[in-house]
Amino acid sequence: MSSDISYHKISQADIDFFRSILNENQVFIDQENKLKYASDHTEDFVFQPEIILKPENTNQVSQILSYCNQKIIAVTAQGARTGLSGGALPIHGGVALSMEKFNKIISIDTNNGQVVVEPAVITQVLQNAVAEKNLFYPPDPASKGSCFIGGNLAENSGGPKAVKYGVTNEYVLNLEVVLADGSVIWTGANVLKNATGYNLTQLIVGSEGTLAIITKAVLKLLPLPKKNMLMLVPFHQAEQACQAVAAIFQQGITPSGLEFMERDALIWTARFIGDESVKIPDHIEAHLLIEVDGNDEEVLMKECESILGVVENFKTDEVLFAESQAQKDKLWNLRRKVGEAVKSNSVYKEEDTVVPRFELPKLLRGVKEIGGRFGFQSVCYGHAGDGNLHINIVKGNLSDDVWKNQLPIAIREIFELTVSLGGTISGEHGIGYVQKHFMDIPFGNAELDLMRGIKNFLTQMEF
Repeated sequence: MSSDISYHKISQADIDFFRSILNENQVFIDQENKLKYASDHTEDFVFQPEIILKPENTNQVSQILSYCNQKIIAVTAQGARTGLSGGALPIHGGVALSMEKFNKIISIDTNNGQVVVEPAVITQVLQNAVAEKNLFYPPDPASKGSCFIGGNLAENSGGPKAVKYGVTNEYVLNLEVVLADGSVIWTGANVLKNATGYNLTQLIVGSEGTLAIITKAVLKLLPLPKKNMLMLVPFHQAEQACQAVAAIFQQGITPSGLEFMERDALIWTARFIGDESVKIPDHIEAHLLIEVDGNDEEVLMKECESILGVVENFKTDEVLFAESQAQKDKLWNLRRKVGEAVKSNSVYKEEDTVVPRFELPKLLRGVKEIGGRFGFQSVCYGHAGDGNLHINIVKGNLSDDVWKNQLPIAIREIFELTVSLGGTISGEHGIGYVQKHFMDIPFGNAELDLMRGIKNFLTQMEF
């Protein structure tokens, strides 16, 4: 449904209809649930839905969407609500369509390396299930222990391993989706090559729940890598840490993880999780967390030696090698908890910029310069191997006036810089509610009108 539609408020007749097609434990209109489904992990936004519906099969989703489309009732798809761009916020009220009951791994095909899964399966649960069969599902966002596969599909999620293995869309073969008028379709085929018609599968992936509701997904799996090695490299200068990223790839090495964390990101996270065993001297500005994986330990050791040869060209301190699985888990936990740690310190805004990796030092330098002019502190970290920099802007002592009126100007400058470097304004978090007013920076009117036209056609099909 287009954003310029005047949506109808939900009436008692609408509630009666929903109760006629769903069970008692699938329809909620109480205030406690309205508050629970009013937020995701995006800043402090709250938009209450008028009703929460929890379908448990495709037919129920179809009936709900068909009815809401006819009645012009807003529908917002929701999963685990761990998103960081406000894509699951019911900003128009209406129906919060929670897909949480679609939580089954339907089948794992070891012969073809595929899995059929429902959208509310937790990402890490899926990874663990296929690993038991020596298979590997690589996309692993920081929230993999709580986020849903459906949300990963909606946002085209990445995570640390995307640098070697790619993001979510590279693992999607086929989707069962429900369109706005209730039509149920499969978007592709369960094959590795497909040159048959438009690529509807990839149209849905990354569309943030705006075009259709995903009810099943067929995902590609890889053989499970048996070994990995992990190191934490401290740099005297943050920009040099960024420069080292491109230099590693120029040596012909593709790590399975290459993460950037500046000083405050590690310090705040260590305090947040209550483990300050990784010491950070005063002269260290940033770290790279670098992982290689595969099946041959000798090959991995040679790759680590080559990486050390690269970083020795920069001002670094002693490299920490993780010697046990417990040490590896500790270091990865530090990285994965950064976002939560920043949020626990202050009100903040997180921008999800991405540039070609060689431009990462210029982006970091520009962010700090803009922060200096506008008076804000930023804590930066992210998937450096992809050029994906998460910029956490901390409110701290900024006045409400500056936060509300000046910060959007600063963010626009950051995005303009990002695009000027050949990048774009979101690498994996999506546009959602918080970035939609900046879409004119990466796109012109022709591109935006085309996107609006696709959305309008798919969401007003009764016309």
